[in-house]
Amino acid sequence: MRVISGSQKGTVLKAVPGMGTRPTTDKVKEAIFNMIGPYFEKGLGLDLYAGSGGLGIEALSRGMEKVIFVDKEIQALQTVRANLEKCEFLGRSEVYRNDAGRALKVLAKRGLAFDTVFLDPPYKKQKLTAMLKFISANGLLRENGYAVCEHDAGLTLPEKAGNLFTYKTAQYGITGITIYTKKGDETRGEDRDLPGQL
Repeated sequence: MRVISGSQKGTVLKAVPGMGTRPTTDKVKEAIFNMIGPYFEKGLGLDLYAGSGGLGIEALSRGMEKVIFVDKEIQALQTVRANLEKCEFLGRSEVYRNDAGRALKVLAKRGLAFDTVFLDPPYKKQKLTAMLKFISANGLLRENGYAVCEHDAGLTLPEKAGNLFTYKTAQYGITGITIYTKKGDETRGEDRDLPGQL
């Protein structure tokens, strides 16, 4: 597992110890960023089921200004921090231990809106539609932002979730990708205040 492109291209990332976390393969990761990027000018990201942090770190490497990483497992967060330190991205990130649903509620209370949200929950515990509807209802995705869902290839997500609409879908072996966007005026990449604490 490595950073595919950007300022940290080729950097090898640590995986979370054990078999409980399924990292996004390099092939799938490259496909995702080809669909939503491939590069960014500033922007705020959320890696909600961070695992090793591979998706959020890839976004930082490709120019995203800041990424918030959330996971409920201590080993995952230790791995995220080690990978961020290796890539020299600690100053452009926040890392929190929390359940995904509770984290979204706290982020909503902070009044945050993200340019990109990565949703890659364990395949057997996916509540992606409910997560998307919460993101929509609480304005957590900016206009023309992307919510990137990685899921079991056999799962079909709805065409629409609140004010989020399917942008692109793809399948790579057992992995399905569904990307949603919030349509509106172009506001991505604007200067704005970044968050404080979760």
